[in-house]
Amino acid sequence: MFLKKFSVKNFKNFKNTFCIDFSDVKNYHYSNQCISHGLIKNAIIYGKNAIGKTNFGLAMADITYHLVDKNGVAKSVINYCNADAESDIVSFSYVFQRDKDEIIYQYGKKTAKELVSESLSINNQLVFSFDYVKQTGNFDHLEKYNLDTLNWEFRDNGISVLRYMANNLPLDEKNPVREVMKFVNGMLWFRSLGNNNEFVGFSTVTESMADFIIKNGYVNEFEDFLNTYGVHEKICAATQADGKKSLFFKHARLVPFFEASNGTSALLTFFYWYKQAKNISFLFIDEFDAFYHYELAEKIVRLLEDKFPIQAVLTSHNTGLLSNRIMRPDCYFLLLPDKIISLANATDRELREGYNLENLMKHGEFDE
Repeated sequence: MFLKKFSVKNFKNFKNTFCIDFSDVKNYHYSNQCISHGLIKNAIIYGKNAIGKTNFGLAMADITYHLVDKNGVAKSVINYCNADAESDIVSFSYVFQRDKDEIIYQYGKKTAKELVSESLSINNQLVFSFDYVKQTGNFDHLEKYNLDTLNWEFRDNGISVLRYMANNLPLDEKNPVREVMKFVNGMLWFRSLGNNNEFVGFSTVTESMADFIIKNGYVNEFEDFLNTYGVHEKICAATQADGKKSLFFKHARLVPFFEASNGTSALLTFFYWYKQAKNISFLFIDEFDAFYHYELAEKIVRLLEDKFPIQAVLTSHNTGLLSNRIMRPDCYFLLLPDKIISLANATDRELREGYNLENLMKHGEFDE
């Protein structure tokens, strides 16, 4: 399953509807590693400071708050609704592609966990809809998807209908409700800003990243990873004064890993999630290269393109990554005050393979 389209309205700074369409694939004959199953697999979002790149990623991860029990950052749940909007309801829409099926899950909320409405449709046929205020809904089409045997008497009024179905019915692996829940269970938003690591979704584990690497025997692999990506250090696990093991740089004396540079710390965070990639369904990395050298940033993008079979969306200010040899114009997006738009749709010019996208950007080709 893949995410085909996402839209949000009235969330934080997004007063109007903002939509990103991963099915809007153009007829380019280069950098096709960024496309999979007819959808955009790898994307980078650009935007000016304070335009809402972080908020857009948090909006995409919002679905994890009420469907699965995962971690989340406080920033995504405070000042939830747009401060200038007349309505206090935030609207979300997720369109999933499963083989030839299109699954649409929509909901409205007042807070991160307070649902107002919810609906699920498959190939334009309503499966169910529910109004949490009126406590009424449409459940006329449940039988077709083996969802009609549920006892609704014991459902808590605050629990998502979709979640209740998934957790209380013996659904087979291909049931659309089960597949949506599995996808959401694997969604991950994260960022690493120095020693401040934040994430939403995917995991409830509270162990440190160093503990994860040591416990799973990844110390040598982590050292090789750092060396490959430009940090030429030797790494070991050693016991601290408190009796617990941690990561150290091997020198004449051991240097604690927490003294690493921000860039090296960011690589630790990336490696931690990279080792769990097989269970991730959708990845959003905010400010992914905030502490990376430009060559390292490109290497990480290449790694995501070549080794991650999942959709991966990044935010960046690094215009050096705007190149047709790395991605394509339909995979680069601009977040503007009123919309999000791909470079391919931001100009009437035919963007050929030989064009310098970075120069075009700097000279205002994609300005409103």
